Amino acid sequence: MTDTPKEPVAADDGSAGDPADPNDCEDARGGSTPPPADTDEFAGWGTAAKLEDLEGPGSEGVELKRLDQPEKHLLGTWASTAICGNDITSSCLYVSALVAAEAGALAPIVLAVVAGVLFLFRYVYAEVGSALPLNGGTYTVLLNTTNKKLAASAAVLTLLSYVATAVISAGEAMEYAHNLYHGLDVFSATLILLGFFAFLNVIGISESAVVALFIFITHMLTLTLLSGISIIAVVSEPQMFLDNWATVGDVSAGGLVRALFLGFASAMLGISGFESSANFIEEQKPGVFPKTLRNMWGAVSVFNPIISLLSLGILPLLVIQTGNHGEPLNDLLARMANSAMHQLTGSGAESTDGTWLGILVSVDAVLVLSGAVLTSFVGVTGLVRRMTLDRCLPQVLLQENKLRKTNHWIILGFFLVSCSILAATSDWAAFTTGEGPIRLQVDTLAGVYTISFLAVMSLFAIGNMLLKVKRGRLPRETRAGWVTVVIALLAVLVGLVGNVVKDPEGVRVFATYFLLFGAVVGVMFLRIQLLKVTLFVSNAVIQRVEALSSWLAKGVREKIDQINGRVVIYFTRGDDMALLNRAALYVIENEQTNRLKVVHVYQDENLIPKELEKTLRDIDHLYPDLRIDFLAVKGQFTPELIERLSERLNVPKNYMFIGTPGDHFPHRIEALGGVRLIL
Repeated sequence: MTDTPKEPVAADDGSAGDPADPNDCEDARGGSTPPPADTDEFAGWGTAAKLEDLEGPGSEGVELKRLDQPEKHLLGTWASTAICGNDITSSCLYVSALVAAEAGALAPIVLAVVAGVLFLFRYVYAEVGSALPLNGGTYTVLLNTTNKKLAASAAVLTLLSYVATAVISAGEAMEYAHNLYHGLDVFSATLILLGFFAFLNVIGISESAVVALFIFITHMLTLTLLSGISIIAVVSEPQMFLDNWATVGDVSAGGLVRALFLGFASAMLGISGFESSANFIEEQKPGVFPKTLRNMWGAVSVFNPIISLLSLGILPLLVIQTGNHGEPLNDLLARMANSAMHQLTGSGAESTDGTWLGILVSVDAVLVLSGAVLTSFVGVTGLVRRMTLDRCLPQVLLQENKLRKTNHWIILGFFLVSCSILAATSDWAAFTTGEGPIRLQVDTLAGVYTISFLAVMSLFAIGNMLLKVKRGRLPRETRAGWVTVVIALLAVLVGLVGNVVKDPEGVRVFATYFLLFGAVVGVMFLRIQLLKVTLFVSNAVIQRVEALSSWLAKGVREKIDQINGRVVIYFTRGDDMALLNRAALYVIENEQTNRLKVVHVYQDENLIPKELEKTLRDIDHLYPDLRIDFLAVKGQFTPELIERLSERLNVPKNYMFIGTPGDHFPHRIEALGGVRLIL
């Protein structure tokens, strides 16, 4: 498979060997095999070259670059916990009322059961995080265990989860702000808050770990103070709790199993945000990731059931379930704080006047929920950037404004989608009749949020299973047993089914936006086929307009060639035909390219596998639409060599593939800078 160039080739620049001329029947390697008849699909015969100066003089001190973050700032346990903890613990502010609406007085029990499910997911996430400590969460684990199409589908679900997180957090923040100023129009204020954070991200102000830690500590202290005062209030006058608990019989009459089932489905919203730590695992110090999982589990396991239990001793159950215009209370904790303080001061629990504790809870809620909105903007920007780098989304999204160097199209697009889903899940009846303002339908929005979140969680559990089966040799510090993963997956699926049954309107909104997002990604995967259809239609319809047809055909062909011409690299240690054939099939099925360069790193030329070149030539002829080049690189397989090879061949590291390394592999997978596992 070695070319015989007119001049010796000292180094390969990534384009060694031009595709053979389709009109030339002479094989560039000395044969007489003609190319296939369909020359648009013929990528050209592959070449073989040797690169010996990659580790030569002047190559010392190479700077290792990260795929989507130029500088690496590692976060400690508490800073990392604060960033993801603000996300998951913000659900404490509204989940109790939503669960009570379905399960009644059994809501605390249901929330405790959900905390048990989250305990199982601690180990599911910890195993994946120790084996693949890379940003991206579900998208990354599926990208490294299945194929790009399935990983992109998971990413679409994650994007929808980010949208729902931003909208429900902004809406709930303004519901609590309404306690501070009763003249506030919640719908308009929610739009303004979303626009404010979009503006902050466009001008380059993103989440600060120090600010996040301050908000998290304040939130934990506020919840602790609220719980303590509520306990005193309930113990001093337990009649409200006894009256509410007596309604369990009413729940049973309406169907105990159904109440628990739908309550469990609603309670799963209380653990939303648990996946957020996996999305920035590369920014965490070694060993921090499992600690963030433990801390998040501890926070929601304590506060979610306790707050739900205490609310039954402070407010009538009917008020909790329907106190917001017939819907669950949007500002439950502020109402609890005011009622508890009035009860303790003797002014009467039925008083609606604000108290210092109610004001504190409302301010804390606005802060922590606003932090969740900011986290959504930052998180979606990172995920969309990664998807765009992997060519799952249009490259225009990578454009940066010249002034602040931020991805304004991503941020503005996210803002517009958030506004549209806010409008789609709001009640406009009172506004259109002039009877009142636009009202947020939190239960419908929560349904969209929970469905997308649970779908992401279930795919993560499936990714854990695939990691065990397909990447079993990958080293990891933590292992989740099969029973643990299966039970966790089944619990999430039960919650997912429950949300579908409970709120068909939420399912409609979810399906609409999932199809819209999926269509954009689908077009990216089908763009070559669509371009070919365009080419066919243009030739058939505009054949009499020769000039226009010629111009369009040339442009489309150039675009196809540009997309197909991107080189991907597969590192091989041997000449096993089965493995090399699988690598070629993976590229054909998953990557939009017709150029595969197989690289073998050697130190002794005599140890280059003798049959490797011949094997690649045979595989090359098996797949005429894929050009396979062979490149022998002298050196030692290290992250530094990968960095230099990436720069020399102009191939991003996320388009470099390897097989699954074993226990004796000297480098951690994250040290390779984004190199993917495909076998």
